[in-house]
Amino acid sequence: MLLSNIHRLYGVHEQSRFLEGSDQASLPFLENAWLRIRGERIGSYGTMADFPEDVQDAWIIDASGRMVLPAFCDAHTHVVFAGSREAEFVEKIGGGTYAEIAAKGGGILSTMQAVRAASEQELFEASWHRIRRMMEQGTGAMEIKSGYGLDLKNELKLLRVIRRIREQAPIPVRATFLGAHAFPPDYRNNREAYVDLVIREMIPAITSEGLADYIDVFCEQGFFTVDQSRRILHAGLDLGLKPKIHANQLSSSGAVQLGVELDALSVDHLEQLTPNDIQALKDSTVIPTVLPGAAYFLRSAYPPARAMLDAGLGLAIATDYNPGSAPSGNMWFTIQLACIQMRMTPAEAFNGATINGACAMEVADHAGSIREGHLANLILTQPLPNLESIPYAFGENPVHKVMIRGMWV
Repeated sequence: MLLSNIHRLYGVHEQSRFLEGSDQASLPFLENAWLRIRGERIGSYGTMADFPEDVQDAWIIDASGRMVLPAFCDAHTHVVFAGSREAEFVEKIGGGTYAEIAAKGGGILSTMQAVRAASEQELFEASWHRIRRMMEQGTGAMEIKSGYGLDLKNELKLLRVIRRIREQAPIPVRATFLGAHAFPPDYRNNREAYVDLVIREMIPAITSEGLADYIDVFCEQGFFTVDQSRRILHAGLDLGLKPKIHANQLSSSGAVQLGVELDALSVDHLEQLTPNDIQALKDSTVIPTVLPGAAYFLRSAYPPARAMLDAGLGLAIATDYNPGSAPSGNMWFTIQLACIQMRMTPAEAFNGATINGACAMEVADHAGSIREGHLANLILTQPLPNLESIPYAFGENPVHKVMIRGMWV
């Protein structure tokens, strides 16, 4: 297949590396371009001035007026879950806070009950429907966390569903064990016993089956302390699981510093970030990942993306797709929020959702940018003048077609 007369081919990066500071503000593109697909991968590309001559057997598609982008790499989702939480949504509209709802047994614990009642097949079918919709909207790689089982049996169930998705989905999928997402009711008054359960039973069982790439902890006031998080993450590291951390969503909790201490792959959320937190991240290789959809849905402060970028940091952007605080896997809306509410430029936001997102789940060697040999996971837009028009016309659907592994979805 060969796409010709592409108005702009965006994301043509010379290297598959994490972009920081001013580098994130540059999204290289070719104007009036062509792109060749060989099998399920990107073959070659260039400008129409150098259009290839050996195209007799190619299926040529005229993309006049349209743009081509690398598919999104969503590096933070909780897309495998059961049930729904519209009642809590209404409670939030009435003024209930995330912490108040959780304290009454809602929030994560509500989804925990639904997950425990669901079979693996039911979880798979519900999650596959969501993932299919995300691919149709342009997502071409994703990370999926467990964390709604909160006991050994059900965390294993969630991770086995993620493994099945990973085996069947045409996109790269990374798995994260998040048993330390909340304290289940049986351990509400004996939190150390649950920490011990995670360390001594869950982590060994999960790693023995090879069910996860990463380990994550919700390190936050009212949830897991810095000391508890450190012990859990160390236990995961000892058995080969790289750390990720839910950090600074509700407070500046010390989670960022813990991520730096443990050389975590990423720290995610970052709504409550101090200058000291930013400095700690500058002195590290930890990837900051922001989730504007959660701030939007909870009506909370947005991560200070402008301050982070101006300090020289780079950012990944992800949806946080989950039933309680970000019930959407739409990366277009996530990018629009990043631009409108977090003052990121369109180039910064798209880089955050593609190449930097790919780095935040270690798939940048084959996803997140336009490079020869990368997976042909691509977005073909409606006729549009430029990248800036997408967040400007918020709420519009810019997708004409999405390609995954060289095939139209």
